[in-house]
Amino acid sequence: MPPAIRVVNLVKRYEGRPPVDAVRGLDLTVQQGECFGLLGPNGAGKTTTIEIIEGLLGATSGEVEVLGGRWGTDDDAIRRRIGISLQETRLSEKLSVLETLTLFRSFYPRGIEPEAAMRAVELQEKAKAWVGKLSGGQRQRLAVACALVGDPDLLFLDEPTTGLDPQSRRQLWDIIRDFRRQGRTVLLTTHYMDEAERLCDRVAIVNQGRVIAQGTPRELIATLGGEHVVEFTLENGRAQDTEGYGVLEAQSLADLPAVMAVRAEDGRISLSVTEPHVALPALLERLQKSRCQMTSLTTRHASLEDVFVKLSGRHLLDEE
Repeated sequence: MPPAIRVVNLVKRYEGRPPVDAVRGLDLTVQQGECFGLLGPNGAGKTTTIEIIEGLLGATSGEVEVLGGRWGTDDDAIRRRIGISLQETRLSEKLSVLETLTLFRSFYPRGIEPEAAMRAVELQEKAKAWVGKLSGGQRQRLAVACALVGDPDLLFLDEPTTGLDPQSRRQLWDIIRDFRRQGRTVLLTTHYMDEAERLCDRVAIVNQGRVIAQGTPRELIATLGGEHVVEFTLENGRAQDTEGYGVLEAQSLADLPAVMAVRAEDGRISLSVTEPHVALPALLERLQKSRCQMTSLTTRHASLEDVFVKLSGRHLLDEE
């Protein structure tokens, strides 16, 4: 079975003084039937990449195949089989929910009934409500319904839950899971790591227009060497202190049992560990010997954000 999406050496350059390369030789393959996540901070090139794959933006160079077709030669065939929910969707505020979905259904030679699309996103009770009267979460679900009404084989979702409350986010997660269970393909961009870990079969982390890591969430987290993270701060909020509190070099903790990696940032020290119950007693003993006073301590499971910080040195929510 051919892949749903194949991207080879994709480049997008915006001419200027100097020119800006938003995408720099990006390679990507999305198999049919999987939910694939495109992750990265704002400005990393995610939206530019997805808009090129959707056919909304032309590439400077590179190859793009969507469902076995190419933009420029198979445009109509591709558009009939894809659904798109943009990062920001503006719909006519004076149309009702049902009228909006009826309009979008008319764009496709085949599809599902508008009422079925409303049920899929749980908007039946708002069928006669004007779009302008919907809440933010309801508008976002309507945008997804507009993408579903053509009964697509491939669904593009660009930051679908940004700005939504937790309940609205989980409602959209259920919609994505239902679509995925039908054996169809989803390409999702997000900077919420819990979203990617819960929804995606595989993910690619993008930074400065390139894919810097790719695999299943579990595979990428495993590259950290430990499935758990121990984070703590010391007196005065500093990893090192010479005012009577003792001195601690963060990297001196790398030899502690079960510790695989050490990172110090903004006065906080993070340890990637395999066994917290082994690492914690050794850490406390080391701090006591160094006469360092701990002021906070947390333990958690390692996440995709930890992977990104390790690879790029900054957080996924940072803006370029």
